Amino acid sequence: MNLKKVILVAVLAVSQSIAAVPAWAAPVSTESATPQSVNAAANTADTQLQPESTDPLPPLVTEPPAGTVMPTPTPVPAVVVPTATPAPGVTETPIPAATVAPGATIAPVDGTVPTDAVMPTATPLTDSPVTPSMTNSAAGGGQLILMMNSNKMFRNGTPYTANQPMAVKNGVSYVSIRAMVEMVGVAFTYDAKTKEVIVTKGTSIMRFKTDSKIYTVDGTKVTMKGPAYQFKGTFMIPLTSITSALKIPYTVDNVQKRVILTLNTKPTASFTVQPKEIYAGETTVNYVTTSSSPNGSPIVEELWSGNKMDVYDQPGFYTVTYSVRDANNLWSDPYPVTIQVLQPNQPPVAQFTTDKEEYKMGEPVILTDTSYDPENEELTATWNNRSLAYFTPGPLSIQLTVTDKRGLSSTFEKMITITNEQLYTQDEVTKLFTIPGDIISMDGGMIPALPNLPYTLSSEGYTLIRSNSPETVQTEGVLYRENSVGNTRFLVHHMNNMATRQKLYVIATNNNLYPTTINIQYLGIAGPVTSPEYTGKVSMEKYFNSMVTGLAESQITLQPGQSLPIMTDLNKVAMKPKDVMSLSADLFSDLPVQYNVVMVEQSKDPVAELPYLPILDIDGVHTRGTFPDSTRIMNVTDLVGTTQSKLLLGDNIMDKNLDGIDPMKGTYVSNAGNFGVLYKIVLDRVAANTLITFNPRGGPYLGPLIVNGTMVNLPNKGVIGKTSDTNAVVYRTGEYEGRVEIVFSVASGSNLPVNFVFTPLPAKK
Repeated sequence: MNLKKVILVAVLAVSQSIAAVPAWAAPVSTESATPQSVNAAANTADTQLQPESTDPLPPLVTEPPAGTVMPTPTPVPAVVVPTATPAPGVTETPIPAATVAPGATIAPVDGTVPTDAVMPTATPLTDSPVTPSMTNSAAGGGQLILMMNSNKMFRNGTPYTANQPMAVKNGVSYVSIRAMVEMVGVAFTYDAKTKEVIVTKGTSIMRFKTDSKIYTVDGTKVTMKGPAYQFKGTFMIPLTSITSALKIPYTVDNVQKRVILTLNTKPTASFTVQPKEIYAGETTVNYVTTSSSPNGSPIVEELWSGNKMDVYDQPGFYTVTYSVRDANNLWSDPYPVTIQVLQPNQPPVAQFTTDKEEYKMGEPVILTDTSYDPENEELTATWNNRSLAYFTPGPLSIQLTVTDKRGLSSTFEKMITITNEQLYTQDEVTKLFTIPGDIISMDGGMIPALPNLPYTLSSEGYTLIRSNSPETVQTEGVLYRENSVGNTRFLVHHMNNMATRQKLYVIATNNNLYPTTINIQYLGIAGPVTSPEYTGKVSMEKYFNSMVTGLAESQITLQPGQSLPIMTDLNKVAMKPKDVMSLSADLFSDLPVQYNVVMVEQSKDPVAELPYLPILDIDGVHTRGTFPDSTRIMNVTDLVGTTQSKLLLGDNIMDKNLDGIDPMKGTYVSNAGNFGVLYKIVLDRVAANTLITFNPRGGPYLGPLIVNGTMVNLPNKGVIGKTSDTNAVVYRTGEYEGRVEIVFSVASGSNLPVNFVFTPLPAKK
């Protein structure tokens, strides 16, 4: 035995006989230390740093359970730390920067404090490898620095020694698991029967087993870079594994040969206030708190500051701050919330004006609503006894009630007088003054006998893909599959009849050798809701609105072999059982694209599922198919409106169905009702004072159209077509002959055929 080893043994024996320390590491007291004693301690500590032996591992020795007093060396003062010399066979390979165990991620740095130790107040010595800016123990967090190939550690500038140095075996950096977890401040035990170290952090349990490369986190297996092992009573584990398990971010300083870990133990606090809107003197405020400790320590104290009240008497802005303290005596950062207290809700003011005080029978009464709300909220107006004109002489009361969103309302009444003189009849008033979209009555029995307008028919080359069968979907699968290039139109309408939530997708696949670009031109999507008529109406409204505004235009490029869902608003929300989705869209691709309309369970990846999905069969009631030339242009050159006439659509006699192919079955199909066909009706000459109305003949109808660039709902309220007498006003010409263009497409869920009726208006007086 050489002299150096003799001195080491002697010093170690003396230090152990003086006092036993209750952990593997503790800060050195420097209150009574002289410079000579500090230097002596530093020299002694340097002689104690022994690298791991290169000899074969001795028989496994059980590491004492947590809490056992360990006869370990006293922590060294903060002095210049020389790099320990590695023993033969142990390499000093630098740790890759920010390396973590497979499947783990580096946790964000937020600078908090370990919960297991009272932090020292002594200032680190000048030669410490930790700068003052690194220490923030008072704030509840800090850094733990591990010196490579050494048992020296520094927590917030205070030096400690571990029971075994950090070393590299077979290219893997190992540390003492006990050193790590105690310094970080989490609980651990050792199970001698299973040779496992069990680490508990909050509600999470991690198990590390001797001679195994596998550890578990709450039962989930994770593979380490090297097996855990025991050496001289110390359980050694790959550094990257324990930092990953405990979610401790770190960086590597290869220049000073150290690993810098960021500790996080400060609790967090937050709160919200309910309800969302708070009114002075009226609303009771509910404070909903949330707090937690990273190490699972219980929260033992709450602190509120600022203007916390249950009911605020005055409107304004009030700041309330919430903090918590955990069982380790660490306080969270204060969490402030500024509460806006509103002026108590004031009722709206209902009022309106009339253009006159006295009217003839049948004379239009112009009402102007001038109601307002003190908070500028949107109001709901309800009229009583409002009419375009009145036909009973005498005094007459008209009332308007307006209601705000919180239910406060007010009512305004005005009296007018109707004289015995008559200006217009009831029928004349209806035809002359009903606004577009409102319903009027017209003898439905005479409409089929009206002459049909002659027109020339042409088309535009839009390929229509109609995916509407099976309309009620009973199982996951492909609802439609087709290849198309150039202008392509989609009409998709399906109901989920499964017990689980489903999503509907249109998947585009580029099977070409070159990238292809898809340009979305017009798009309307509605649902999921349970009403087929509603989804058809709203999707067509959005489709036509995109024509007017251009807001739906977008572009996507598919690489060769790539498949992607397109028009993804279709699958933003899952369809509950009985929900319906509708889509109307026009797009263009520069190369052929395969399109698949699929329905799958909401959690599934539709692209991954696509190769395995069955192609679903038709339901025998509704139509699916691919139809060419789906834009029909009807051009009427004759003068229209001098006598009553009609234009009939969707009857398969005057307006023939489009013919096409079901590509999945390879069979001929007729597009019943011409759903998805876009009609462009061009009336070159419409006489002055002509009324154009919309008259459904097949049943209830809900949907819009565009007339001379303006969208009109059919109807504005309710449903049209319950009887053949109902008509919705489409357009009314003025005092001069003019051109009228109508863009129309049948809304899914509605019924065909329909008529456009052209009626001469009575003369205005």
